[in-house]
Amino acid sequence: MTMVDVSAKAEVSREATAVGTIKLKPETIQLIKDGKIMKGEPLYTAKIAGILAAKKTSELIPLCHPLPLTNVEVETKILDTNTIEVTARVKTRAQTGVEMEALTAVSIALLTIWDMTKQYEKDANGQYPITTVEKVHVVKKIKQA
Repeated sequence: MTMVDVSAKAEVSREATAVGTIKLKPETIQLIKDGKIMKGEPLYTAKIAGILAAKKTSELIPLCHPLPLTNVEVETKILDTNTIEVTARVKTRAQTGVEMEALTAVSIALLTIWDMTKQYEKDANGQYPITTVEKVHVVKKIKQA
């Protein structure tokens, strides 16, 4: 087992954007909009969690290169009555790309939203009827000299 050897590659500007969604009950989305989530503000907290996650990606994913990130932006958006979208854009100047950092940022931001809202998501049987993290994927990758 080994990390991929990137020592012969030139350092260039790289950027990756990833996106994903979480489905919640409409009542939970309304609580978020009204600022009534007991743990605090999940969308703001998710942004911070996503940024921290991007910075720690190489500690979380074996064989992932540690990268000097130059910028991490995490945005959250309520799309409809039961969907929140998270987008992360990560930049570096390095020998390898930042897709894993963008994907990690989105994933951890979505899990943070779930953690902060899970108490409102259970049905009468203690189940999570619609809460799902979905469609986490890279939507853009840029490499410039």
